[in-house]
Amino acid sequence: MNLDFNSPTFEVIRNDKKCIKCRVCVQQCSNKVHLYNAERNVLYTDDIRCVNCHRCVVMCPVKALVVKKYPLEFRGNANWTDSAIKEIYKQSQTGGVLLSSMGTPRPFPIYWDKMLLNASQVTNPSIDPLREPMETKVVIGRKPEKLEFNAKGELITKIPPQVELKVPIMFSAMSYGAISKNAHESLARAAEELGICYNTGEGGLNKDFYKYGNNTVVQVASGRFGVHKEYLKAGVAIEIKIGQGAKPGIGGHLPGRKVGEDVSATRMIPIGSDAISPAPHHDIYSIEDLRQLIFSLKEITNYKKPVFVKIAAVHNAAAIASGIVRAGADAIVVDGFRGGTGAAPTRIRDNVGIPIELALAVIDQRLREEGIRNQVSLLVSGTIRNSADAVKAIALGADAVCIGSAALIALGCHMCHSCSVGKCNWGIATQDSDLVKRLDPDTMYKRLVNLVSAWNHEIQEMLGGMGINAIESLRGNRLMLRGIGLNEKELSILGIQYAGE
Repeated sequence: MNLDFNSPTFEVIRNDKKCIKCRVCVQQCSNKVHLYNAERNVLYTDDIRCVNCHRCVVMCPVKALVVKKYPLEFRGNANWTDSAIKEIYKQSQTGGVLLSSMGTPRPFPIYWDKMLLNASQVTNPSIDPLREPMETKVVIGRKPEKLEFNAKGELITKIPPQVELKVPIMFSAMSYGAISKNAHESLARAAEELGICYNTGEGGLNKDFYKYGNNTVVQVASGRFGVHKEYLKAGVAIEIKIGQGAKPGIGGHLPGRKVGEDVSATRMIPIGSDAISPAPHHDIYSIEDLRQLIFSLKEITNYKKPVFVKIAAVHNAAAIASGIVRAGADAIVVDGFRGGTGAAPTRIRDNVGIPIELALAVIDQRLREEGIRNQVSLLVSGTIRNSADAVKAIALGADAVCIGSAALIALGCHMCHSCSVGKCNWGIATQDSDLVKRLDPDTMYKRLVNLVSAWNHEIQEMLGGMGINAIESLRGNRLMLRGIGLNEKELSILGIQYAGE
């Protein structure tokens, strides 16, 4: 007998007085938590399968269901917590690496919540965005050292390729395979309507989405999945993925169960095969190698598209960023350790990398000190939860922010942290055709448009409150930030003053 010490994580409670045995819960649960015994006309649950995705709770027509944490408790121990014990039980039974999805749930400091925004009063009055012009458009790309004009006042300086965003927000890289085709379509359509960009991630670009090329950033990752000449020319910009915030220093893994016919064709790999990205790019072992790839990509696209380089936030990110600028990148994307993911080793996700707030501050400061900040745009992600996080990021030095988890939540994600299983009940992190159909792009892309539009309104309100009428005037303006609950070292790294100073 193989004894399993693991107990359920969640308990499904059914109110039998309310339940009408419509069996919607049975139909809606891809994890087979809800079961029906026809002979006895009884509904019952297999709690150990529950991931707390809330699908049954939301869809129940009489609201007869509640999901709670399973009541089994271990003896209280600050060192040996319940989760630490359960993880040992699981690994001792399976002998496998623990995998987790989305960002780390550990209670590390969230520096966004320890920074406050300044506001104008009398001498420098606030601005009313409802009645006065307010500019939230940003332009991403390398800027020239100076502008030159001829005698007629015409610009003669050659401007490097740029990407214009009507709002300082982009959708983060999420691959086709990790998320569904319908989720990708929702992101693409929303990006087009909003005048921003979405990112293909490392899974190539589905042939149906080439029409969104003016709003698409195509990614080149270590596995080179789906990368070919037409793909590189399809997007408005190219991103070289060196690292990811949720798993710095390691590669990626898309399980074969997610690689159906369409994903196979898009990624250019066999159906049912695992898509394993190596940890490094096997043609990049130095800044010089990176420079070669950057200019190879510029050559193949006739120098018409900016090239981004994405790195994970780590302790030496400032030095890495400096090298990336000198290698010829037009923008750097920095992903913090709270960034979401379809799947990452739990130990990596929870213990490797640093917060995006600290990485952004030191990168911006170093590039300014070296006099090369104007040569590159800075984009940050992992995790931007709301418009205030975005405004604080820009004040710390970012040109724009990228949102991934927030976008998926807008599409219905309930943060059940089980994306890697491929049974997403909301049709997002799955390739199961029956589940994918649950996400209707015609409806869901509008939710993304609503989300970003709402954030844009809030950004304008906050800018107005600071007496600023253009987002460009906020970039790197750390005088507009004050810290609270931070020590002297943290304030020094962030480059901000304490509240009251």
